[in-house]
Amino acid sequence: MNDAEALKKIAGEAACEFVKTGMRVGLGTGSTVRYTVLELGRRMAEEGLDIVGVPTSIATQELATQVGIPLVELGSLDGLDIVIDGTDEFDPQFQLIKGGGAALLREKIVAQQSKAMVVVADDRKQVDCLGAFGIPIEITPFACDVTISVLSSLLNCDVELRTIEGKHVLTDNGNCIADARIGPSIDDPVATEAHILNVAGVVQVGLFNNMCDAVVLASGEGVSTLMNPNGRL
Repeated sequence: MNDAEALKKIAGEAACEFVKTGMRVGLGTGSTVRYTVLELGRRMAEEGLDIVGVPTSIATQELATQVGIPLVELGSLDGLDIVIDGTDEFDPQFQLIKGGGAALLREKIVAQQSKAMVVVADDRKQVDCLGAFGIPIEITPFACDVTISVLSSLLNCDVELRTIEGKHVLTDNGNCIADARIGPSIDDPVATEAHILNVAGVVQVGLFNNMCDAVVLASGEGVSTLMNPNGRL
């Protein structure tokens, strides 16, 4: 395990301290949250932790099932107690960019139904200004080239469809993912999110504003928990 992967494991496992028996837990997507899911499964098997989970992707659903976390439909619950998820960037105001794993729509639905959101990250994800990662945007396949053109003009940057081996990346919802190469220039994430969502063809945008309550941050010095002073925890 390399240093970056070790930091992901430390952060992912540390976030489990927020989870208590009886909770309804949103299970995020990505390489760091994978360790959270594995640790929750271990605690259920070895320590008697009793929870139910709502996954944010097919990949997380499969992993949670493998480790014995009982899963339920979000609509069958009266909200969630907490969601633990990763991030591609977070700024000093605890605003996030997510969507590197192409699960942003489901992640945002789950986050909006949660009483609290805990983000797991290593210190490479901590930035002064959002945007260096780009903004992932889920768009409909219909006339996607038109949507790309409109977004490029709106944001004044290159917007490209995400591909792997020449094929469009499709989300679990059957939509395309576009990446806006905006650079570290998002000084008003809330307004930027609203402008993008106003474009016909856009399903959801990877700006997660006013949702994050805490960041479990792993660095070479160890793990620290950054609490949002305006958060719910």
